[in-house]
Amino acid sequence: MKPQDQGRTYISFDWALKRLLRNKASYVILEGFLSELLKEDIKIQDFLDPENNVDFADHKFSRADVLCLNSKGELILIEVQYHREEDYFHRMLFGASRVLTERLILGQPYGKLPKVYSVHIVYFDLGVGTDYVYHGRLHFTGQHQGDELGLSALQQERFGRHEAGELFPEYYLLKINNFDEVAKDSLDEWLYYFKHSSLPQRYHAKGLTEVAEQLKIDAMDAATKAKYQKYLDAQLFTESALESAYDNGLFKGRDLGIKEGIKEGIKEGIELGEKQERQKSVLKLASVGIPHDTIAAAFGISVEEVRAILEQKGSPK
Repeated sequence: MKPQDQGRTYISFDWALKRLLRNKASYVILEGFLSELLKEDIKIQDFLDPENNVDFADHKFSRADVLCLNSKGELILIEVQYHREEDYFHRMLFGASRVLTERLILGQPYGKLPKVYSVHIVYFDLGVGTDYVYHGRLHFTGQHQGDELGLSALQQERFGRHEAGELFPEYYLLKINNFDEVAKDSLDEWLYYFKHSSLPQRYHAKGLTEVAEQLKIDAMDAATKAKYQKYLDAQLFTESALESAYDNGLFKGRDLGIKEGIKEGIKEGIELGEKQERQKSVLKLASVGIPHDTIAAAFGISVEEVRAILEQKGSPK
């Protein structure tokens, strides 16, 4: 269930992630989720990403992301993404790499690079697989002996790891649409909340009791509730525009391709249809005041391309 879905009891996780969970009193909620996911007791020391205080009206509707530091000096990047991105795996790689490079001060030894966990909660089909929780970690495996490359005793003492692959970023991918509604364990209870913005009838997962206490929609003051509703409306509008652009573009493209009767015509037709529908959607989103960078992020194009479309159609900048 996406943020625009109605009839739920609790604030959606992505909105809470941006607006509420950076408060120290609410750390326990995010700590609970991360503890269930990483299967260890996680304590958050601080949030490091300053961009998360930006209002949704001036920022991206398509995702929420935060970067936090735990008590062991490890970095945890959390992203929530609703809209389809075919190159999302590449963005996962870029995000973790950027976190690392931005944290190495010039002149410092590489051993100062922190461990990074990159957690992604997605609401669209990504890759091919039937599971809903995937874990990715680098392994150095011997081609002849089949052994896992370990660290020396000195390296183990210095870096607190045993295998070479443990020094590299680890990725967690939660495919919410694949979740089968049955909470088989405590992590599944969290996925139930992510999908429905409500809680299972029975739950034991760390942090969910605090969700029940702190994230009720009815407990929001009038001003905050109005902002939240505005966010839900914007999500609904954006999702509708994106789905219409994709479906109409695909339909028109296939029709044109069939008429031309060749494979190349099908490919070019799909691209043409998608382009035309994307242009219409860009114009429509801009006409209601959605920022250019938001539109660009939603369609996977540059801000310059958005501006070019608006200039071509004579729309205000």
